[in-house]
Amino acid sequence: MKIDTLCVQGGWSPKCGEPRQVPIYSSTTFKYDTTQHMADLFDLKASGYFYTRLANPTNDEVAKKIAALEGGVAAILTSSGQAASTFAILNLCNAGDHVVSSAQIYGGTFNLFSVSMKKLGIDFTFVNPDADAKTIQAAFRPNTKCVFGETVANPSGVVLDIAKFAKIAHKNGVPLIVDNTFPTPVLCRPFRFGADIITHATTKYMDGHSSQVGGCIVDSGNFDWEKHADKFPGLVEPDESYHGLSYTKSFGKLAYITKCTAHLMRDFGSIPSPFNAFLVNLGLESLHVRIRRHAESALKIAKWLKRQPKVAWVNFAGLPDSKYHKLVKKQFSGNSPCGVMTFGIRGGRKASIKFMDSLKLIGIVTHVADAWSCVLHPASHTHRQLTDRQLKEAGIPPDLIRLSVGLEDADDLIADIEQALVAATAE
Repeated sequence: MKIDTLCVQGGWSPKCGEPRQVPIYSSTTFKYDTTQHMADLFDLKASGYFYTRLANPTNDEVAKKIAALEGGVAAILTSSGQAASTFAILNLCNAGDHVVSSAQIYGGTFNLFSVSMKKLGIDFTFVNPDADAKTIQAAFRPNTKCVFGETVANPSGVVLDIAKFAKIAHKNGVPLIVDNTFPTPVLCRPFRFGADIITHATTKYMDGHSSQVGGCIVDSGNFDWEKHADKFPGLVEPDESYHGLSYTKSFGKLAYITKCTAHLMRDFGSIPSPFNAFLVNLGLESLHVRIRRHAESALKIAKWLKRQPKVAWVNFAGLPDSKYHKLVKKQFSGNSPCGVMTFGIRGGRKASIKFMDSLKLIGIVTHVADAWSCVLHPASHTHRQLTDRQLKEAGIPPDLIRLSVGLEDADDLIADIEQALVAATAE
């Protein structure tokens, strides 16, 4: 099936007389007739459900749809995009391990990696995603376990050259993890360019209506864990907490997601509620229609901003003069990578704040990528915990405004931006 059809009909497939929408299994527990049957579930010898902290039928049907959309073999839902990033790393790394990450990633993820995971004994080296292969290679260590990047960086808008990073990662015997939240699989499918694992904040475009918080991890099934068994003993060697079971030997291409479920979800419990998964599924049904409209309107507004003398700069990879435009043509479906852009106005940080406070239709919210258009000043909001040096490394100048273009009429949004520009730059 093509991706538009998968958005609507992927995952849950009702039989005769069954509900058209995936049922919400709100139960925490599941009944079995014999002690042995439940024992087999606990030993991973049988498939099924026994406690929603590990897995739930509603969640699994939605995860199945997202896996199909990305072209992966399996997926798991998490309680947030942040949880997805956390589990994606912890499923591979222990204390004493090392990760190479793009420096231009979401501020919350940067803090997770540079502060919280450092306290757990996992070290990160951050590299400029535009750096050449030799420079990126220099960041690797013998204990490097994976590489992480964002397809379109939040909020800088930098586009990751997935094939370049995948080639370097694989040369070093480690997988590439890519956060594909902004483009969604409708506009970009990172597995086609060599990525091995994909994460999402389903909170964003997949939901599309600011109605729930969630995340997802998808495995391509392409990385050969046993070939690099010395680096990934948690996947290959016997797990004594499951009576010596080896995930790769028992589950093959499903090893990564199975371990994530049986180990991390068991112990940390960052599972979304089935109702949240249900809401994500509703959003997915219209994702292919919405994301293209977001991208189309964003391109129109970005072109308009480029012509305004009061605007100092515009960063949107869909613009023909963007340094990422050729990469967008290569990796993305269409001429626009998503509905999010950044720009600055003349007058610096003070003028940017005044501009945002003058908007009437576009709201100031700590969110992005949904039906409502919104703005945010990262240096004051999402990235305010970063130092000036870290802000620079993350590609966030002090005047940067992040605009998420919603589903309103583009001309109405332009009119709102225009009047706010006048107010912000008035003497």
